[in-house]
Amino acid sequence: MFVHWVLKHAKLSVFSLITFSAIIFLIHADSIIYYNSLHPAANLGAPEKLQVHNHRTKEGIRSTPVHVPLRSIQEKDEADSRNQNALVAPFNVTEEERIAWFREQLHNFKILKSNNLTQQFHARVLGFFGRECEAQFFMTWISPASLFGGRELLSVESIFKNHPKACLIILSRTLDTRHGYRILKPLLDRRFKVQAMTPDLSFLLKRTPAEVWFHELRKGRKDPGEIPLSQNLSNLIRLAVLYKYGGVYIDTDFIVLKPLTGLRNSIGAQSMNLGSKHWTRLNNAVLIFDMRHPLLHRFINEFALTFDGNKWGHNGPYLVSRVIERLGKRCDFNFTILQPMAFYPVDWNKISGLFTKPKTRGESRWVEAKLLQLSGKTYGIHLWNKRSSRLTIEEGSVIGRLVSDYCVICNHKYSS
Repeated sequence: MFVHWVLKHAKLSVFSLITFSAIIFLIHADSIIYYNSLHPAANLGAPEKLQVHNHRTKEGIRSTPVHVPLRSIQEKDEADSRNQNALVAPFNVTEEERIAWFREQLHNFKILKSNNLTQQFHARVLGFFGRECEAQFFMTWISPASLFGGRELLSVESIFKNHPKACLIILSRTLDTRHGYRILKPLLDRRFKVQAMTPDLSFLLKRTPAEVWFHELRKGRKDPGEIPLSQNLSNLIRLAVLYKYGGVYIDTDFIVLKPLTGLRNSIGAQSMNLGSKHWTRLNNAVLIFDMRHPLLHRFINEFALTFDGNKWGHNGPYLVSRVIERLGKRCDFNFTILQPMAFYPVDWNKISGLFTKPKTRGESRWVEAKLLQLSGKTYGIHLWNKRSSRLTIEEGSVIGRLVSDYCVICNHKYSS
């Protein structure tokens, strides 16, 4: 009897040990998969000196890495950036008082800091884009990873629906984590090339007109304004990353409806005068440019010279509009302004109608007509997330139909 009791408990102990070991193995395996997915060449030995050859393609000049140094990367603590959007200067204070507040809070602005991930940014970009990319795409994400939901994933999926062999870099500290990896894993499992990377702002702005401005900002000598600084820096990051590498930038609330590879050095008009057919406002939610394009240089220069953190849109849509308006009819910059139907077929104050399901036969015909219109000269549709984020995508609505047509995973909802 005693022997039977001993054997029984021994079996339980062995079973518990095996179960515990299996759990540890799974956790460790997840870490290894996360690390290897971001650094596939990390086991090739000591870092080698990076050599780059520039060559021309039909999409512009690109950099092709011959040897890419890849160093070990520590896991990023998501809490570092979780409260970045809460770092908003107090209202109704003087500029001097706001700058004083900014200096006191400077240590909390992680987006301005360097770490082991930012130091490897350039090598990671070159290594990633060296994987037979059909096109180079960029996004930015400055909010916590937990807020990167179905709507944002739909935007990512629509890129790969139209460009299966494209490469997408999401410039984000919060997604460049194990949590971020798990969010993107369904796409990685389907062998789509997407990776979140912590951007190195100092590197991106080096030898650009904004280099000195950013240096002064990091020292606490600039007025950040009342609008969250990270939001304004997102406008600068998209310009700088295209200037450094070239490619396509799109917002995370933009659905791609057809391939963008036929476009080059293009920006879209948000609105136009119906009489004169002249644009009245441009937008920076979609930018397609070769690396080192002179217009991007002008945009970056304008950002540094006229930065105002108190006016919404001043450093974004209004900035690109100001710069191009001043250029007038000059043709030496070699770029194209696309009509609103290309990227902004529905204005922000009318976007809610696309989320509503048809209730009558007339409304059903309107949905079909709108979908037919979007299949024409429209490359994609901006969802104006600031206006539509709280709207539910109703089944049978225009957006609901687009979700079904342009998803690649198609097993989750996009209501949030």
